[in-house]
Amino acid sequence: MPWTRANYPVSLKNFMAPVRNKAIEIANALLNEGVPEERAIPIATARAEEWATNRNMKIRKTKAA
Repeated sequence: MPWTRANYPVSLKNFMAPVRNKAIEIANALLNEGVPEERAIPIATARAEEWATNRNMKIRKTKAA
């Protein structure tokens, strides 16, 4: 199932929007290549985190106190 900015895996909910959007983009590309959904999500998450780190971007939302 391809994901969108409005419909994405729950595991991405605490990511900052740019990082979440990159993970969605990567996951959809992996799905198109035939990677199973249960593998695409963790791979996309790791790659999006690396992408953000390389750009000195904040990765996750700050938890409320």
